[in-house]
Amino acid sequence: MADGIDIAFQTLSSRGHGDLVVFVGDDLALSQPAVEAIGRPGADLVAKAAASERFKGKSQSAMTLAAPAGVEADRLVVVGLGAEKDRAKIDWTLLGGFTAGKVAGRDARAVLDWPGIAASARDLADFSLGARLRAYSFDRYKTKKKPEAEDDRRTALTLLVVDPGAAEKAATEAAAVAEGVILARNLINEPPNVLYPEEYARRVSELTKLGVEVEILDVAKMKALGMGALLAVAQGSAREPRLVIMRWNGAEDRSAPPVALIGKGVVFDSGGVSIKSAGGMEDMKGDMGGSAAVVGTLHALAARKAKVNVVGAIGIVENMPDGNSYRPSDIVTSMSGQTIEVINTDAEGRLVLADVIWHVQSAYKPKLMIDLATLTGAIIVALGQDIAGLFSNDDDLAAKITAAGEAAGEKVWRMPLIPAFDKAIDSKFADMKNTGGRHGGAATAAAFIKRFVNDVPWAHLDIAGVGMSSSPSEINRSWGAGWGVRLLDRLVRDNYEA
Repeated sequence: MADGIDIAFQTLSSRGHGDLVVFVGDDLALSQPAVEAIGRPGADLVAKAAASERFKGKSQSAMTLAAPAGVEADRLVVVGLGAEKDRAKIDWTLLGGFTAGKVAGRDARAVLDWPGIAASARDLADFSLGARLRAYSFDRYKTKKKPEAEDDRRTALTLLVVDPGAAEKAATEAAAVAEGVILARNLINEPPNVLYPEEYARRVSELTKLGVEVEILDVAKMKALGMGALLAVAQGSAREPRLVIMRWNGAEDRSAPPVALIGKGVVFDSGGVSIKSAGGMEDMKGDMGGSAAVVGTLHALAARKAKVNVVGAIGIVENMPDGNSYRPSDIVTSMSGQTIEVINTDAEGRLVLADVIWHVQSAYKPKLMIDLATLTGAIIVALGQDIAGLFSNDDDLAAKITAAGEAAGEKVWRMPLIPAFDKAIDSKFADMKNTGGRHGGAATAAAFIKRFVNDVPWAHLDIAGVGMSSSPSEINRSWGAGWGVRLLDRLVRDNYEA
């Protein structure tokens, strides 16, 4: 249940034992440091083996030579970088993950020097980030393990680079981001009988060790604030809800308006009275993926001492059917004073977000707000499981989030917010209803949330497709993806840090 890897940086001339990793393009050319590491017999062996194995050096391809003659290595792993045009736009994080996957559970050295490529310290840090994320596993509840399996052994990866000091300094910050992603993955992967609202709040309180201020609001405090929407969702559960506020004040001016990150934290969603079908309901332990991303981001920012003020807020509830559950046709009053007709109790996340968003903008006067939620199946139908839906009332903020997603490898696609979607949630009996029907479901859900946003730049990320059970990648073999931490960290780093 950790990253399962130890990473070190040494000079290109360093020697050692175990596996040796070198990199080539489609021309199969080795860098001079790689030739020195494997020797001329090794270089000749690579050329001969490539011809025999029809290895073309394509991106995300590899050739492994066991006990290579004349090379001081248990195995020689040759990783392809592709054509020259591919090498100009290397995704360093994915490359790190791919490489770590080829040496999982082993001691290995990787010669990070290639013809025609000048890797910056930041590039090398991203490589180490990918390696850490690939090595993650969650096996806390497995009582029978196979110690002989490679993936069960810890990986020791030494990166041979031009300037180990600069790379290691940059990698320290990357490690903080990896810790944040891993924290988010752990939270998502936990079963709901373990990670119920009170326990979730307790785990978040551990961020105080990094200097994050944490405030936990119980039912009495939420009632005093008038959070009728959030409390309605929780009233069918034997587990009481919690609202957790995290504050990282890293800016020189601690009173400067913060960036606000808000997450849906439904630790289990049965659908309530509008109960879900049994098939796949077990996945609803991950319906708190948005909140996990917020917690992981606060960890990352605090661990790397980001020079920015950030407030994170998560509403933690369990949506269960019970004699005390809220019902379709109930009308609840949100903290904003707006009334909501409940059409479907399975459209609960937006009710939670409504009160949390209102509280954050009222209490903390943020410069902008971003909420993340595994909100709708409709966004999965629209965008699949590799890209998140972005809705926003601010073009500049939407552009920044899109750019950060591209840079971090967590992509978003902007979706429309038009008056028709807002009209679809008008109610005959209250100020609004909590669902606009099947058509445009992700957009009407976003329109609902927007009704609780005042004159503040705001963005809503629907991460239902990417937050859990997403497509496996070179940097994630886990059910819980921890999606959003890298995007938000990059957004803050590129736009809001001093």
